[in-house]
Amino acid sequence: MAAISKKIVDTVISPDQIDEYSENKREAKKLADKFDFFVAETGLMATIGKSLGVVLGPRGKMPRPIPPQADIARIIKSLTNLVPVRSKDRPTFHVPFGNVSMTQEQLADNLETILKRVESNLDRGNDNIASIWVKTTMGKAVRLG
Repeated sequence: MAAISKKIVDTVISPDQIDEYSENKREAKKLADKFDFFVAETGLMATIGKSLGVVLGPRGKMPRPIPPQADIARIIKSLTNLVPVRSKDRPTFHVPFGNVSMTQEQLADNLETILKRVESNLDRGNDNIASIWVKTTMGKAVRLG
C-alpha cells in the first residue's frame, strides 16, 4: 500500500518513523500542523493511536483508516475536497467557505450549501440556528441573520 500511496500522497510515514515521532513530540506537532489530514492502513491505527494520538487527537487530525484493498486515489480526492465543521462542546462553529479569488455568487453558493448541510443535521433544523455571522480573515464580523 505504501508503494501505491507514494504516487498519490505528499508524504508516506513508515511504522519506524511513527515510533520516532512518538519520542519527539516537537517533531510530531510540526508534522500535525504541516498537513490537513492523515490516512493510515487499518492495521496501523492502534499503533498510531498509542504513539501519536496525544498530538493528532486534539487537533482533530486522527488518520482515516483505509482498508487494504481500498481505492486510495478516490479517498484522497474526497478528503482533499472536504471542509471540516467542528463545534466540540460549544453551540457555535467556524467554517471557511471561500477565498479572495472567488466571486460573490460563488461565496453565496458555498455559504448556502453549508447552511443546508448544517440544518439537515440539526434536530429542529433552522430553529436551532440563533444567528449567522460572516467574517473575513482580518475584517469585522457582519451579522446575516
